[in-house]
Amino acid sequence: METVSIAVAEERRLAWLALSLSPEMGPTRIGRVMQRLDRADRVFAMSLTELEGCGMPAKAVQFIADGRARSAAVAEAARATETGVSLLCPEDEEYPAGLLGIYDPPAMLWVRGNVKALNLPGIAVVGTRHPSPYGAGMATMLSRELAQRGVGIFSGMARGVDTAAHRGALDAKGVTVAVWGTGIDVIYPKENKKLAEEIVANNGALVSEFPIGTFPAPQNFPIRNRTLSGMSVGVLVVEAAEHSGTRITARCALDQGRDVYAVPGNVTNKNSWGPNTLIKQGAKLTATWEDVWEDLPSQVRIELEDAQMSARDRAPHEAPSLFSQEGAVQIGQTEMAVLSTLKTDEPTQLDELIERLEGKLASGEIFTALFELELAGKVRAMPGKNYLRAM
Repeated sequence: METVSIAVAEERRLAWLALSLSPEMGPTRIGRVMQRLDRADRVFAMSLTELEGCGMPAKAVQFIADGRARSAAVAEAARATETGVSLLCPEDEEYPAGLLGIYDPPAMLWVRGNVKALNLPGIAVVGTRHPSPYGAGMATMLSRELAQRGVGIFSGMARGVDTAAHRGALDAKGVTVAVWGTGIDVIYPKENKKLAEEIVANNGALVSEFPIGTFPAPQNFPIRNRTLSGMSVGVLVVEAAEHSGTRITARCALDQGRDVYAVPGNVTNKNSWGPNTLIKQGAKLTATWEDVWEDLPSQVRIELEDAQMSARDRAPHEAPSLFSQEGAVQIGQTEMAVLSTLKTDEPTQLDELIERLEGKLASGEIFTALFELELAGKVRAMPGKNYLRAM
């Protein structure tokens, strides 16, 4: 890679930013322009005729030629600096390597948090915004197990499966990255504000390819999905209906040459249509973290295993997680709150349990805790959504 000074790197990044802010200039058009230039910052010195010769639309040509593009880029860069946001263009070392190989990589990324997290070997975990307790539990469990082994968990921070995936990674004290379809300062959905801050505080990152202030327009989320899959080594689908945005992510993954994994579901549940259909079409049926792990590239597995050994050497007395390889069980605060509410001699109905814990835990957290406690043998599920504490 060419070695350039900080000033030159900043000028080139500013040029990429100016192109991304220009009207009618999406990633594909910017990519074509860059194929004709030896370096990005040349656009600032080009004439109208030269800009038109690069195949830019008239609006973009005028926007760049009269200096408005550079002014807009300078202003956007200043806003990013003020809000603690990093800007990455494809020429930056920290830009996700996985995106460089896709058809239309984002010309610019806005990042809050640990920029190095974007280059971790990561699995994108995606699915419905309205998962069943089984779906939410599987998303949490698989994300936690993979994160414990150093795999980055990438998702979109939407309600449902996305949120469960991020939570699972955080439970494992692993690294998770949220890829947004809004500006980096526009949290969507709003109730995930605390989750966003936890991701940043725990060495993860929030990333967007949209300028600061971009509102959650529906057309932005399919665009975001190809970035999410492009950053990842594979995509794991957990519950998705027939006409779901998750299908777009899975299709992008296949187009980009990524592995696709799917958690099988009950055939009577409409949200099982997506993963079950993907399995029929060749996606790998996934029930445990090992199903994903054994498909990772050999070099990636070796690097992750070496990192784990180094971490164990640094902290040999660290307590095992809820479902560790050694089989030991450690109950977290959420699980303990649910467990302490249950009785060993009298079943508690789910609605009653939710009512008792109202104000302390959200229903989704209760569903996930019950699922994990049942897997750990601490809770028994009875007919009629009743639960008993195991003896």
